[in-house]
Amino acid sequence: MNASSNATEPRLDYVTCVSPAGTHRMAYWEWGDPTNDHVILCVHGLTRTGRDFDLLAQALATNARVVCPDVVGRGRSDWLIDPMSYAIPQYAADMIVLIARLRPARLDWVGTSMGGLIGLGVAGMLAASPALRPNREPWGLGAAADIPLDKMVLNDIGPVLQMDGLGRIGEYVGAPVQFDSFAQAVDYVRETSASFGVHDQAGWEALTQHVFNEQDSHWIKHYDLRMSQAFAAQTPELMRAAEHILWQAYEHLPGEVLIVRGEQSDLLSVADTQSMLERNHRSKLHEIKGVGHAPTLRSAEQIQPIQQFLHA
Repeated sequence: MNASSNATEPRLDYVTCVSPAGTHRMAYWEWGDPTNDHVILCVHGLTRTGRDFDLLAQALATNARVVCPDVVGRGRSDWLIDPMSYAIPQYAADMIVLIARLRPARLDWVGTSMGGLIGLGVAGMLAASPALRPNREPWGLGAAADIPLDKMVLNDIGPVLQMDGLGRIGEYVGAPVQFDSFAQAVDYVRETSASFGVHDQAGWEALTQHVFNEQDSHWIKHYDLRMSQAFAAQTPELMRAAEHILWQAYEHLPGEVLIVRGEQSDLLSVADTQSMLERNHRSKLHEIKGVGHAPTLRSAEQIQPIQQFLHA
């Protein structure tokens, strides 16, 4: 592990995971006391990295061990051998391997966009497994829960998948852009991520530095562009089937849920948010004014409600 004594910098480690095509390493950034068995897992959006959560993680790490993975294909993590495996089932399986490494006594989840869908995927696996697994008591490991999942924060995402919003994101996922300077990359992120809301120059630079890297005097995207192949393969029929599974997982989440919604979001509608509140009575809503998809969780207005929810 790359340990750091600087409280403003996370520790970097990795865990080895597996896909049908072979093994891959998933990097993760860790904040707080590594012996704390209250773990908060923060999982990023489609083309982002675990470093998106730096400011939130620093706030949460006063009371918990905060772990922010780079989902496979992004950031410091390996790229998959088969690009068609860039999908929620693979990501959820990787997270379960990571959680097994961390061995939390209590696990809370913060998921932005895709990270929220991964959280629901993990919750669905956990809900289904005990019922399907043969009972081997008293000779097995007993009936205790595999993963002590508790509270979940869903940042501008829910079980309903809005095709218009996904189409907007899909337009730039596989675009092989490159720039001659970091400043140009910052301008690109500011333009394509305008729905993130208002940020100062330092904020946009922070949102750029971990999703672009410098190679051969050019700044290029710091993720596997081939993930667009799996993204483009989604059909309306597959989406409807996925929504059914996601609703089942959402309705049976074991703990309280905080829905964070960007007021101008094109991925989480007002109507779908209301359905979420009605279909899980342990859920509540915090809406961020003047922001679309997705709130970056970098300001006090966005961090404090999450901090209060998870530490209550």
